Amino acid sequence: MSNTTAHPKISVSLTSIQDVLIIEPKVFGDERGWFIESFNAQDFSGATGLNVNFVQDNHSFSRQSTLRGMHYQLEKTQGKLVRVVSGIVYDVAVDLRKNSPTYGNWMGLELSAENHKQLWIPAGLAHGFFVLSASAEFLYKTTDYYHPQSEVCLAWDDPSVAIQWPLAPDLKPNLNAKDSAGLSWEEAPKF
Repeated sequence: MSNTTAHPKISVSLTSIQDVLIIEPKVFGDERGWFIESFNAQDFSGATGLNVNFVQDNHSFSRQSTLRGMHYQLEKTQGKLVRVVSGIVYDVAVDLRKNSPTYGNWMGLELSAENHKQLWIPAGLAHGFFVLSASAEFLYKTTDYYHPQSEVCLAWDDPSVAIQWPLAPDLKPNLNAKDSAGLSWEEAPKF
């Protein structure tokens, strides 16, 4: 795949992480508003070359400065197609696949209700996001079911990974207990 592939209904762009893709659905709009197909299996497969089966849809609401992540599952590993339907987030993926040329690297992208961008994150990556707007609603499709027994949290602020979150110098993100206790890069299990 070249850096960007055009398809009649979606555009697909490569990122700095192998297999992580930016998906941009075509927006059909006029003075009344707009319409997009947020997901069409045939178009997704045709544009990406991926034949995935999504089994679960998740929808979260978060307030400004909430940071969720960096999550992944060791069993029932999940590929995710993520998007924002209200607000703005900074979305991040970290490559945990030892055989990948981008192993240990991270990438971030602003997703918003206005830009309609989606991010395809394959299994084997940690994923998280930081809410930039007053609030945000985040939707994602997964290729396997939630499996809390094998969920792992990589520390969002691990210096070895060095994610450049868009945080003001004096701002501490709003974290839950699980995300506050994330494992260091050295401790976190890899694939």
